[in-house]
Amino acid sequence: MEFVITEYKRCFVIKADGRIDSTSAQEVEKRLMELTNSEKSIIIDMQAVNFVSSAGWWAIIRVQKELKNKHKADLVLVNLQENVRDSMDLIGILPYFTVYEEMIDAIASI
Repeated sequence: MEFVITEYKRCFVIKADGRIDSTSAQEVEKRLMELTNSEKSIIIDMQAVNFVSSAGWWAIIRVQKELKNKHKADLVLVNLQENVRDSMDLIGILPYFTVYEEMIDAIASI
């Protein structure tokens, strides 16, 4: 799992590449949690993420809860591949996330 992090005035944009599975979930959570200290929202560009396991979703959910509860910030997902969106829908977490098709819309929402 690789990340490219770009900082903007009100948010971080993370371009993720690879799989978020039981092998990488802990590292993903650690790197995202480090960003929660700044009180900015986080936008994750998921275009190059082709798989997210349940461990990966739990890591992302914990970061989202930290942002919402501690800083009133948000975690936004962008450019979900169809199979990743389907997995979110299957396990019932899709309604709990703000999801956009285009990065410009996600950044404008923050």
